[in-house]
Amino acid sequence: MTAAADRHTAVVTGASSGIGAATARQLAAAGYHVVATARREDRLASLVEEITAAGGSASAHGLDVTDRAAVDAFAADLAKTAPGAVEVLVNNAGGALGADPVASGDVAEWRQMYETNVLGTLNVTQALLPALTGSGDGTVVIVSSTAGHGTYEGGAGYVAAKHGEHVLAETLRLEIVGTPVRVVEIAPGMVKTEGFSTTRFHGDTAKAAKVYEGVAAPLTADDVADTITWAVTRPSHVNIDLLVVRPRAQASNTKVHREL
Repeated sequence: MTAAADRHTAVVTGASSGIGAATARQLAAAGYHVVATARREDRLASLVEEITAAGGSASAHGLDVTDRAAVDAFAADLAKTAPGAVEVLVNNAGGALGADPVASGDVAEWRQMYETNVLGTLNVTQALLPALTGSGDGTVVIVSSTAGHGTYEGGAGYVAAKHGEHVLAETLRLEIVGTPVRVVEIAPGMVKTEGFSTTRFHGDTAKAAKVYEGVAAPLTADDVADTITWAVTRPSHVNIDLLVVRPRAQASNTKVHREL
């Protein structure tokens, strides 16, 4: 087994649950020292304990990706404490709020989605890009959504934010070509995780459950984490520019087979 001091480092944002936590587990199993970040530090502590018990290497850092001063402090601390070169950044922190039409959408919710999904990704990417470049073999992963590639009624605020993330990934790839850093975008479709839809519908579990009603097998967090880990562990010269992953029952954002 690789000694902790020899492991390269992967940073995962939004790692306290769902796709982020699953990705942290899988990257640790792939041999990385994983730095798990999120706002819910108690959950991060449990995740690190779980990874360590399984023979992996991980540490936790409480972080709000929308707080640029905190992000910069995190990057400075990471430069001193990472057990190996910082090679991977998985920008997973984000989420959806509300499903209102444009005419009555909550401006505060739109702003929060933009700040978390787009500016949060920008903050962490800017702060860690020098370290990723300096590693000689860096990878920036941006977890967007199929919402970043097509719209649907009631989704404009989230769709706009995810389109912003998609464009950020696409533009960054153009701007840093020739450097030793890959830019990978993973765009999941319908994923059933513990909190995504519940958060979107402000704790209304009935509305949240209806999203997946009749869908026998939506994606799981592990499905998406497996996809992310596969992309990250390709040979250095291979860049998975964009990978869209949906459950078999979902043909598009608006076409889903439901067994009712």
